[in-house]
Amino acid sequence: MRIRRFSTGAVIACAILLVILSATSSWAQTFRGSILGTVTDSTGAAVSNATVTIHNVATGIDRITQTNVDGSYLVPELQIGTYTVTVELNGFQKSVTTGVTVDVASEKRIDAVLKPGAVTNTVTVAGEDLPQIDTTGNTLGGVLTQDNIKDLPVNGRDYTKLIFLNPGVAGSPDQITDSPGSYGEFSMNGARGRSNNYLLDGTDMNDGYRNDPAINQAGVFGTPSAILPIDSINELNVLSNYQPEFGRNGGAVVNIVTKSGSNEFHGDFFDYFRNDALDARNYFNFSNEPQAAFKNNQFGGSLGGPIVKDKTFFFADYEGQREGVGVVTLSCVPDPAQIAADLALIGPGNQNPVTQALLARGVFPAPNIPGKFGPGLVGTEDNGCPQGPNASISSPSFNNLTSFIGKVDHTFDPNNTLTGRYFFGDSTQSFPLALTASGGQLPGFNTETPTRVQLVSISYVHIFSPTKINEVRYGWNRFAEGFFPQDQNFDPSSIGLCNVPTTTPQNAMILLHWRARSSRCRC
Repeated sequence: MRIRRFSTGAVIACAILLVILSATSSWAQTFRGSILGTVTDSTGAAVSNATVTIHNVATGIDRITQTNVDGSYLVPELQIGTYTVTVELNGFQKSVTTGVTVDVASEKRIDAVLKPGAVTNTVTVAGEDLPQIDTTGNTLGGVLTQDNIKDLPVNGRDYTKLIFLNPGVAGSPDQITDSPGSYGEFSMNGARGRSNNYLLDGTDMNDGYRNDPAINQAGVFGTPSAILPIDSINELNVLSNYQPEFGRNGGAVVNIVTKSGSNEFHGDFFDYFRNDALDARNYFNFSNEPQAAFKNNQFGGSLGGPIVKDKTFFFADYEGQREGVGVVTLSCVPDPAQIAADLALIGPGNQNPVTQALLARGVFPAPNIPGKFGPGLVGTEDNGCPQGPNASISSPSFNNLTSFIGKVDHTFDPNNTLTGRYFFGDSTQSFPLALTASGGQLPGFNTETPTRVQLVSISYVHIFSPTKINEVRYGWNRFAEGFFPQDQNFDPSSIGLCNVPTTTPQNAMILLHWRARSSRCRC
């Protein structure tokens, strides 16, 4: 079985629309930030036509505007980062505010008071001295910065675990993952875990089938099929009572902005591992059996920097994971001694050739715990295990994934900016067919799930004037996932199974089972 899911969205504002808009400012859904404020003189009177320069410390790019008649100014659609705000006007001392941090989808208020004097004189205010309370909006939630993300130990390098640091977030009662609070499943203020909306660089990042995040979702087995490299996240904003421009879902809005390059080269490389040599045994993995395998390696690296200084920048991040696990379970398997006794009782001339061929394939492990636990597995009492499960089995499973994200930012001039981002995730998982005590976990009968996730985002921002700005944003997502039996290459007809007479209910059920399991059975 193969599932393909597509989600394509475009948000385009035409120049004609700008003409018919009223003078009242109205800002659409954004993943960038804004700086606004009011400029006054020492008497409190508004200062108009003052020049306000917003300087990006990392990229060296400036945005320049003038104050209105009421002394106010607004500079929207700013890249996430640290800025210096300079206000100047003839006859007044220059005002400089350093260390202004712009967060995702937020507004930062920087007011300035100009004192009479020469422009060559400067009054400097440090960013850390600014008020930390948001006075421009009423949205509840929290922002996780790169400092939070890189300094906190996170199991599996799963950024969604960090969402639980925000107020109002709890485990979701409808989550399907076996690791609570992992891979996109969380409840905001009591809402369902699948009522959240995920945005990556302002474009949709939702799996349209489950409404989980397309990246870092638990999938069928409770393990991630694709991982957003945690070092590629610049900021993550979780909104609980967001503005109507976000919409779509009744839960939280998770607004993620990925890193961009700067005028300096920055990067890192890493390799983490976990190994069964450092682990205790599973309770049901007995000492007379080999210890169940567990080997997990996560490795990768990132690099960002300038292509053209002060103009074009890149950022790229790769992360891989190779995980091999032994899933320990109790089961009821055929007893070789009992099989030999049954065959002897039937006699050499009366043995079913199909049954002999199945037994010759050696698909069943040998019993290793004779009736130790008593009745426990449903149905074992009538199938050769009257005292309960007779085997402790370790089924080999694995999850191998590769994730890559690349981003390019180009500034044509202060009024025109283009950003493009591409994510590619590819993985193959193999886990037992059934993750329950009722069986289906014998080695050789796993379900294999290849998954491929691709996300594209393009954003073009054009500034017509200090009061008119237009963004064209395009997003394209593709989520492709398949489910195949591990023994899909086995042809039941090769051992005569398709020719089994269906004169008895038992034979009919056997034939139906194998037809359902193999697409190669042509009977």
